[in-house]
Amino acid sequence: MSNADLRNTDRFRPDLFASARKSGADHAGGLRRPLSRIGGIPLRAEPTGAGRDIPAPNSPVKTGGSVSGGGRCSSGGWGADGDPLRLARGRSDRDGPCFDLSIPPNGYAWWYVDGVSDDGKRAISIIAFIGSVFSPWYRWSGRQNPQNHCCLNVVTYGPGGRWSMTDRGEEALTLSRNTMQIGPSQMQWTGDELVISFRERTTPHIGVLEGEIRITPSAITQVEAALSPDGAHVWRPFAPVARIDVAIDRPGWNWSGHGYFDANFGVRALEADFSYWTWGRFPTTDGATCFYDSTMRDGSQDTLAVAFDDEGAVRRVDPPPRAKVARSPWTVRRETRADPGYKPKQVLAMLDAPFYNRAVLRTQIDGLETDGVCEAVDLDRFRGPWLMPMLAVRVPRRRRWPG
Repeated sequence: MSNADLRNTDRFRPDLFASARKSGADHAGGLRRPLSRIGGIPLRAEPTGAGRDIPAPNSPVKTGGSVSGGGRCSSGGWGADGDPLRLARGRSDRDGPCFDLSIPPNGYAWWYVDGVSDDGKRAISIIAFIGSVFSPWYRWSGRQNPQNHCCLNVVTYGPGGRWSMTDRGEEALTLSRNTMQIGPSQMQWTGDELVISFRERTTPHIGVLEGEIRITPSAITQVEAALSPDGAHVWRPFAPVARIDVAIDRPGWNWSGHGYFDANFGVRALEADFSYWTWGRFPTTDGATCFYDSTMRDGSQDTLAVAFDDEGAVRRVDPPPRAKVARSPWTVRRETRADPGYKPKQVLAMLDAPFYNRAVLRTQIDGLETDGVCEAVDLDRFRGPWLMPMLAVRVPRRRRWPG
């Protein structure tokens, strides 16, 4: 659907730092009162072999454009042709995010945003978690109450970059269809923008990171993809093509650039089903191309390659070959997709952890050299109990709210 089709609601225009300055780093003020305590819409997960509802190109139901019947299909067993793509369903989020979800035990939901400045020197990532999949506290709890392990992870990259990720209890979580409040921070969908206002404590550089991020999609897609054959893990690419505006209370941290917005949902732990994956999103001349390459716990491998244009149209594409990228400082194996003979390289370091790496990589797709955000996740490493105490240092737990 085009931008003109997005809901025309009043925009959320908070006074950028006013409420936090009045009442301290963890003040959320009156923003919490209108929201429901815990989400109400069940998180839907189901086998996807039957009832796949991606329309044909001439169908009266549009997905922001047709999904091509051509191109490479995933090798998994999602349907007769192995296609994991379908219309988004079960969460009331075809026209934009719906935060009012009830996550089952062992489950998770996250909403992810990233952006790279137009000059390529700075970047940011924001992830709002319910059932924080990378939190040691959620694992140690037995994953029985995802709402009791929520957080807003805000990380800035470039000069003066900072990390913030606090695992919070369910008292800090309030939800409505269009708004998610996690402690002192908030995501709100206005109908044509995602507005993220935050005030989070940083580690290991002790301090407070405060600001506002706006993601303005060129369009909202209406598709999702099952990442496992039984549909237990779902990727919802809301806005692979977007602009981002960053306003943070630090010198040099007010910038604009190309942005991205998606979500993931699941009913089992990631490491229960996945061994390793890479994901990447690369701007193109008319939109963006995304690649998901995963290795499942049973050793099977799957590839999803999808092109999105700036009007929200979606089509599967033939991915270029896998190409190795130099290992991260933590020696995480990295790869992406690139035209034959082209060697991708890192152009901006982002997140580096013992099991996870995110970076801006330069690659070439169909003759176009492009810089995009990529991640590599080694879930074999993440399964190791030795890693959990290390993560607890970077992800402090604050169970009570306020607190």
